[in-house]
Amino acid sequence: MASLLQGFEEVQLVKPLGKTVLTVTDSAIRFNKATAEALGFPTYAKVLINDRTKQIAVTPATAKSDNAVKFSKPDGKQVASISVKDATVVAAVSKYFTLQEAPEGEIAYESIVGTPYQSDKVVIFSVADATSGTMKRRGRKKADKSESVEE
Repeated sequence: MASLLQGFEEVQLVKPLGKTVLTVTDSAIRFNKATAEALGFPTYAKVLINDRTKQIAVTPATAKSDNAVKFSKPDGKQVASISVKDATVVAAVSKYFTLQEAPEGEIAYESIVGTPYQSDKVVIFSVADATSGTMKRRGRKKADKSESVEE
């Protein structure tokens, strides 16, 4: 039996990591689930900026770390993307983007596919790779109705 399987390798059951994406809007920066997965689903993370290269990085941190923001739920519990709404972080990242005018009821965004370095537990996003667009507002329906009533 062993000689029959000589030269064979087991199929590795590691699913490939999806694209790591950072989305910037006027009120939040959002990391998709693949970004949390690349970092090992850290509860806290740090957002770093390289002003010279115009790059944004995210890396795991601890609750006690300076400048750490709440990030991910544990693996299996993190089902959606992660929004970081800390005003200082949003302002620091947003300065690299000019969000276009969005039609009524939509919000403008910039989106960047990042490069994960899993062994180093960091994902790096280059501002130069950003694409812009608009998306429908998500959230509470009641708020939308009251907005349209006031018009």
